[in-house]
Amino acid sequence: MEQNNESPIMGRAAIEAAAGRLLLCGTEYSLPDAIQWEKPPQFPDNTFENAVLAGSTTEPGTYLILVRWHPGYMSAPHTYATDRICVVVSGTWWINCGEAFDPNNCIPVPAGSFVRRAARTPHYDGVIAGAKEPAVVAICGLAPIDMRLEDPSQPILRKI
Repeated sequence: MEQNNESPIMGRAAIEAAAGRLLLCGTEYSLPDAIQWEKPPQFPDNTFENAVLAGSTTEPGTYLILVRWHPGYMSAPHTYATDRICVVVSGTWWINCGEAFDPNNCIPVPAGSFVRRAARTPHYDGVIAGAKEPAVVAICGLAPIDMRLEDPSQPILRKI
């Protein structure tokens, strides 16, 4: 890929031309501003979003997603049918395991950290209230994930 010698950052035209060449050789990529984040319709703004980068969490096969937790929100205890491999991309993700929701005893996991969630083990996560920034986590696994809440009478999203 040719770079613009006048600047360490490639111009948009050069990036688009390079993308065309890469697609011909079986390589795909998305720059950060092209990643499409979605909020579940039942969630308020600035709580949780996700972006599907590859595959699907509902169709058989491998998936890769990004999730973004905003400060003051966590998931309720839940499980998945398959293991999930997680890397914290930015911010600090707060995690815990077990059937009882206890955000005061969550463990902070900073950017660059690795987390493996074993199949069918109850856990919950998010970002504590008062944190300075959201946490972005890359999650990979095999689908379908078959998420199940430990207490289906309670909502998946918890304000803390």
